[in-house]
Amino acid sequence: MSRLVYVLNGPNLNLLGKRQPHIYGHETLADVEVACVALAAELGLSVRFHQSNREYEIIDWIHEAREVAGAIVINPAAFTHTSVAILDALNAFEGLVYEVHISNVHKREEFRHHSFVSGRADGVIAGFGTEGYLLALRRVGSQLPV
Repeated sequence: MSRLVYVLNGPNLNLLGKRQPHIYGHETLADVEVACVALAAELGLSVRFHQSNREYEIIDWIHEAREVAGAIVINPAAFTHTSVAILDALNAFEGLVYEVHISNVHKREEFRHHSFVSGRADGVIAGFGTEGYLLALRRVGSQLPV
């Protein structure tokens, strides 16, 4: 199994560090990518890091990952609560899937308490800020064969 990990980010995460920093913090998505790439190298993983505000692009990356990746770390953002299509794409992926949320979605509005993605995820990390991405990568690194 490949030690390549797709790190996928959903809508509005391109505004990380600028949008609602009291909820999401001051780190940018570029900061998160740098941290993920550095940790992945330490763990013997490689990362393809993507963000889109378009559901179909995220689905296309999941389909692409089916052929080359051992794991997906996904922060589907608002698509978490709405996208059966992303769930269906993840169900067609045979590797590991970890769902990450920067905020604790369970302490927020009621509609954020439901995740379609969690039905496929091997684990869910919420409320640890951007460190959640690193926690997910550490878990992937411990599970994929060397």
